[in-house]
Amino acid sequence: LLGQKPAAPSVIFTTLGGEKIPLETLRGKVVLVNFWATSCPGCIKEMPELVKTYRKYHGRDFETIAVAMSYDPPEYVRQFAEKNGLPFKVALDSDEAAAKAFGNVRLTPTTFIINKRGEIIQQVLGELDFAALHALLERELSA
Repeated sequence: LLGQKPAAPSVIFTTLGGEKIPLETLRGKVVLVNFWATSCPGCIKEMPELVKTYRKYHGRDFETIAVAMSYDPPEYVRQFAEKNGLPFKVALDSDEAAAKAFGNVRLTPTTFIINKRGEIIQQVLGELDFAALHALLERELSA
């Protein structure tokens, strides 16, 4: 149907610290879910911009979850997150449940933008266009 947006999957993220975050609990916020890997140059390149985006919008009901791919060693992910001071939640997808739930994500980076109603409004394969992303966030966060 025209204009119908797919619902975000019912998935539970497990952070580096072992915290479980059901995606449903983030309803009412605009959520950016970024599938990435420490071995992916494009992912590493866009991380500082993701950090800036998070800092800019976090006070306005915006949440970011960086989901490390299942093949990424948790120790590498932890070191990267600490070294780069990632301010948002970093999740490990060790059983590939999140990647599968989001339509079998294989390529990194892959980013999903989920609106306040829990609908996927954008899926981006490859590096993000941050100007376009910020325009979208301004629109969605004002809605």
